[in-house]
Amino acid sequence: MSADLDAAETAAIRDLLRSAFEQDDDGFTESDWDHAFGGVHFILEVGGEIVAHAAVVEREIQVGGRALRTGYVEAVATAPAQQGHGYGTAVMAAATSHVRERFELGALGTSLFRFYERLGWQRWRGKSAVRAPDGLRPTPDEDGFIMVLSTPTTSGPLDADAAITCEWRAGDVW
Repeated sequence: MSADLDAAETAAIRDLLRSAFEQDDDGFTESDWDHAFGGVHFILEVGGEIVAHAAVVEREIQVGGRALRTGYVEAVATAPAQQGHGYGTAVMAAATSHVRERFELGALGTSLFRFYERLGWQRWRGKSAVRAPDGLRPTPDEDGFIMVLSTPTTSGPLDADAAITCEWRAGDVW
């Protein structure tokens, strides 16, 4: 849990995330960290150094209007110098197991489809939107970049062509 991280671990994770995402347009922002905080953190250390991280936070995702208690995956990264050793796969395998055991659905936003597909995640084909304070707002820039994971408690099959929505939050809503 986020509350179990000490100051040194928090600083190391944030440094790892900043370095892993420095090539992205916005890098790893403060709102990105806020999205990852409050959930369960999966950390892999090598030689006493944190080299990979993933977090799972609880969100309500709606599919075709049906609310699902969702384990939403955030802040998945491996230190650039440590990539290619399976560390990212190891933390995501642990995060995926956690989602399967505790949630009705898993979800995440990404463009790295093959990485997650290997672990059982599937691309969402339907339109996406955010449930904002002023009503439903389409999020067309996210269409095709959302992945989901059915779990043993997912009630019935999911129609991957149906609309999918998330609750509003500051920063990237997905």
